[in-house]
This record gives sequence, structure tokens and C-alpha cells, in this order.
Amino acid sequence: MSGQLEKFYYDNKIVKMFAYATILWGVVGMLVGLLVAFQIYIPALNFNLEFTTFGRTRPLHTNAVIFAFVGNGIFTGVYYSLQRLLKTRMWSDKLSAINFWGWQIIIVAAAVTLLAGFTTGKEYAELEWPIDIAIAGIWVVFGWNMFATILARRERHLYVAIWFYIATFVTVAVLHIVNSFELPVSFMKSYSFYAGVQDALVQWWYGHNAVAFFLTTPYLGLMYYFVPKAVNRPVYSYKLSIIHFWALIFLYIWAGPHHLLYTSLPEWAQTLGVVFSVMLIAPSWGGMINGLLTMRGAWDRVRDSAVLKFFVVAITAYGMSTFEGPMLSLKNVNAISHFTDWTIAHVHIGALGWNGFLTFGMIYWLIPRMFNTKLHSEKLANAHFWIGTVGILFYALPLYWAGFTQYLMWQEFTPDGFLAYPNFLETVTQIIPMYAMRSIGGTLYFVGALLFVVNIIKTVKAGSFTANEEAQAPALEGAYNASIGEYWHRPIERKPIRLLIFALVVILIGGAVEMVPTFLVESNVPTIEAVKPYTPLELQGRDIYIKEGCYNCHSQMIRPFRHETERYGDYSKSGEFVYDHPFQWGSKRTGPDLAREGSKKLRKSHSWHYNHMFDPTTMSPGSVMPRYPWLMVKEIDVRSTTSKMAAMQKLGVPYTDAEIKSGKADLKAQAEGIAAELVEQGIKEADANKEIIALIAYLQRLGTDVEKVAEK
Repeated sequence: MSGQLEKFYYDNKIVKMFAYATILWGVVGMLVGLLVAFQIYIPALNFNLEFTTFGRTRPLHTNAVIFAFVGNGIFTGVYYSLQRLLKTRMWSDKLSAINFWGWQIIIVAAAVTLLAGFTTGKEYAELEWPIDIAIAGIWVVFGWNMFATILARRERHLYVAIWFYIATFVTVAVLHIVNSFELPVSFMKSYSFYAGVQDALVQWWYGHNAVAFFLTTPYLGLMYYFVPKAVNRPVYSYKLSIIHFWALIFLYIWAGPHHLLYTSLPEWAQTLGVVFSVMLIAPSWGGMINGLLTMRGAWDRVRDSAVLKFFVVAITAYGMSTFEGPMLSLKNVNAISHFTDWTIAHVHIGALGWNGFLTFGMIYWLIPRMFNTKLHSEKLANAHFWIGTVGILFYALPLYWAGFTQYLMWQEFTPDGFLAYPNFLETVTQIIPMYAMRSIGGTLYFVGALLFVVNIIKTVKAGSFTANEEAQAPALEGAYNASIGEYWHRPIERKPIRLLIFALVVILIGGAVEMVPTFLVESNVPTIEAVKPYTPLELQGRDIYIKEGCYNCHSQMIRPFRHETERYGDYSKSGEFVYDHPFQWGSKRTGPDLAREGSKKLRKSHSWHYNHMFDPTTMSPGSVMPRYPWLMVKEIDVRSTTSKMAAMQKLGVPYTDAEIKSGKADLKAQAEGIAAELVEQGIKEADANKEIIALIAYLQRLGTDVEKVAEK
């Protein structure tokens, strides 16, 4: 290094912009989440409007919290810490601005399209193909700016936080691109490139690792920077950080199949998911220990410092979530938790505790420094902490209770061998008090967030912002030569491109081992001859089902348990889903499983479905399901039938050219038949042109193909 100091300026403006966006979208995302928490047990709060049903607001909430609140939080922390760790300004102010405005435009587009019903129907990846392309483009802009900054650095050593930033960038790019392979049908409609079991595997490889590499690794990077800064101490263990980093990114990528236990995913893939999930405890807790022990000697300051309180609880929540996750991946535990509200509680310990509290602590620490003032009120920040902490407890604990209640009721039999609660609705009404308590917890957490907003606004008003913060450091000169006896990991840390390549190789191994056999070995997804493609009307009905977000409350996957086969019929086989683009297995049962809804065991009349969609309480008194009166008014988009069938044909669905050509006529004929039956059943206003007819056709089809095999 040269001894001569160079003067330069840190860009605080971009940090401030992302911090403000984090606060704004945090309030919006939490407010929508609060609405969702009330909607789930007060159907009137769906407002009988097409754009405000639970099926549309729930994906809006998850996307707003993950990509708007946490996403902007990531950029806030990375843009602040990266400059200071590298002793240089961000490489390009223009790229920083493109990153900011591009991300905000994507968030707005996501909110508008999700409420409008434009969705791929895949959890955490609901956004349609034009927005997917935009996300990829903005993510590349972020990575380009980050790596150009790293290459222009004045600090040779890449601190541990930067390792996590690099792994986040490369892995999120891979996850997003692979999972977003889809065939566009129109401007805002596409079908997943994958089908059935394969689509499920790719989706939860993405879904689990979106949690891992968007909600975890970048926040671990932020932890490694902001916690030492807040306590003014170095990280507890450098060696532990190395083990934590490489073990975590290698093991995490294998764990996705634990979301699909007892499904029709091949058993070997499920087992791999379980094994690697259990092993994840070690590196995850290594990170938690490193974070908490970094605060050693500073515990006396925690009592008075709201920032440190938020950091302590955030890291503890991370440890709790990363212990519970592997436990939930054990098959005997997963048999209880899956499809219940236990999973919702688990997710929110991480989201509210880990991501939320670390973000609050980070911004409480950042804003006063950028505005050259003290935090407006430490008491108000402490009040926020305690209200938020109580809110998390009131949110999660009732849902744990609800999860066990659901499972115990689902699987209970009478002494005579019959289901004790054959009516699924009984299990829903039983947990409404738990839902009410959860909504109280969410309200408390939101109130704490509002106190946070007030505190930050008053701090900003009292301070004087430094847009370009002056700094100086010697230039980085000459090639690096490892000295004898230096720690082996140093050469990797000092070569960012090498680090990126190593990280890419490490994360690709698990995905390749799980996916390649599932796609290339035919025996992993055996076909069933009786399973045929959907008719044109059923295909349109399935798209309406997806548009309305029905998969948010209903599963289509019967597990091989006695209580499930007694309630729903034969367990699901992988060959049933070969024409499903996308799969619709679901993650939670607020309503009953629909995999066999059209079977003789469960089949209901067309008029039952019609009345149920118009007003669920007429068919199921006490139902918490929203009304869907617009389905009786809106007409089927018949014009898209041919293009949809042609797209499916390209994806391997065996529609013939003749079937595609006659698709509209076939749709009309089947629709008129259903409408005629509805009239006979007393629905005089039944109209063959309305969306409800297509949805009924889809629901009545479910499970009928496999039933034919059983009859033979």
C-alpha cells in the first residue's frame, strides 16, 4: 500500500433513499399483513371486492414484506457498509440510482398486478414474466455496481460481510432465473416451464432458498457489520465466520425438499432434504453464536441501548428459527406441522424477529450518523422494542396452539373407526380464537413500527444530512503475494472473482444433484395412462382458480395417512400432475384439500359450487371463505383459449392440432352443458359465458382421472 492518503466521499444519499423506502414499504407490507390476519377469520373484511380478497392480498403481503421491506433493507445496509469496508465510493452513482428507482418501480408493478389477479400461482414467485425479467435486470445492475466497487477498492481484505453479499448476489440470480423459466401466453400470462412434481421441486428449491439467500445470508452480512459497529468490538471468531459461511451456503441449497415431505416427490429427494436440513443446525447456530458473543463485555449496555436490544432479539430469533426449521424437516414432526398454522408461526418468528428487528436496529443506528445528530428518543425506541417483542409473542404462540389443534382434530378417530371431525369446517372454527389473538399480536407489532416511523422522522428533522461524507485512505497498489504462514483463507478473501466462482460452484452442487435425476430419469415421475389433459373449459377454470389465489387456502396433495385418505380419498401419485403448469399442491389448509373434489366420494352438485362461490355461508354455515360474486358476472376469456392450448402443447401437453383448432367450440359446448344442469338444479340465472362455469368445470374434474384407474 502507498503511504499517501487519497481523499474521497461516501455516497450517503443512496443509503438514505433506500432507508426511506425500507420504512415506507415496511409500513405498507405490515398494514396489508394486518388486513390479512383479520380477513382470515372475518370474511366481511374481504369487502366483497375482486381486488381485496385474501387470495390476492396474502401474496401482496408476502411480496411486500420480502422484496419491498427486506429487499430495500438489504440495499440500505449493503450500500452503507460496502463503501466503508472497501474504503471507496460506490463505483457508479448512476447504477445506484437505477438500482433504487428500478426496484421501486418493480414493487409498485408487483402490487398492482397481484391485486389485479396476474399471478403465476407459485409462492414467493407469483410475479408474471415481464416483472421477472425486470427483477433479473435490476439485480444485475446491483451486482455490477457491487463488483465494480469491490474491484476498485482501497482495502485488500474482503471482510466477512462481503462474502455473504457476494453469495447472496450469485445465488439469488441463479434461483430467480431457474425458477422463472416460463412460456408467455400473453403480456401478463405465462405457464411454468416445469410441470407437477418437477415444478414442485424447482419451486421449493427456490422457495426455501429465497428464505436462505434473500432473508438470511444478506442479513447475516449486515449482522457481521452492524453488530460489531454498535458494540465497538471485533467479530468474536474469524475462524467460526469462515466455517459458518461455507457450510451454510453449501448445506442450505439442498434443503428445499423438506417442504414436500409425504408428497409424491420421489422418496430419495425427500430424504436428501431431511438430511441436509438437520445438518443446517450447526452452521446456523455458528452464526448465531458468533453474533451474540461479539457482544461479550457489552451486556451492561444492552439495558440502555434500544439498538442493542433489537440486535440481541434479532439474532436470538434467527437461532430459534434455524433450530425449528431442521426440526420441522424431520418426517414425524413434519407430519404434524405441514399444512397447519405451525408453519406460519415458524415463518413469522424469522420475519418479525430476525428480519424486522435487525432492520429496525440497523436504521436506528444509521440515521443519526448520516444526519449528524442523536436519536430523537431512546425511550420511544425502547417502547418500540417492548411492544414489538410482545407483539411477536402474541402473534406466534397462538399459531403454535392452532397448529397442534388442527393436526389433532384432523387425525382423530372415534372408537368405531370413523373420523371424529368429518366436516373440515369444524377444525377451522375451533381455531378462530387463535386467529384473533394472532391479529392482536400483529396490531401490537404494527403499532411499534409506527413509533419507529415517528422517532426516525423527528431524528431526521433535528439533524443535518451529509450527502457526501468525506473519507480518506491510501490507494491499493501492487499484486498480492501470500506471505508464508498466513491463514489459508486469506487468498480467497482477497480475490473477489475467485470467491464468487467458488460460491457459485458450492451452491450449484446441491441443486444439480436433486434436479437432474428428477428431470432425466423417467422412473422418478411414472405416468398414469388414465390421466388426460384438461379440456379447454377446465384449463380456463384452472387459470381462474390460480388468479383468485385459491392455492393460498387449499391444497391439492393427499398424503399417505389414514386420516387423509379417509377424508379425501386415495393418496396422490406423481403421475397425476404431469400436465399441471404450474403445480397446485399448496402449503396450508385453511380449507379442505381439493385433490379429489370431483371424485364420487366428494363430488358435489354444480349448484352447490355455484352457491358456495357466490356466498360460502349458504352451503357451509360459519365458513370464513370470501365471497366471489364477480365470477357470476365476468365472462370467460374465450379468445385466449387457442393460445393457451398451443402454449401447453409446446410444454409437452399432448393436445393435437385438431383439438387446439376446435378448442373454442369444445369450450362452449361443455360450458353450455354445465349451465343447462345448473338451470335444472334451480340456478335460473346460470350463464354459460361466465367464469363461474369454467371454475366449476375445473373443480369437478379434480381426482376423476385417478378414480377411473381405481375402478378398473
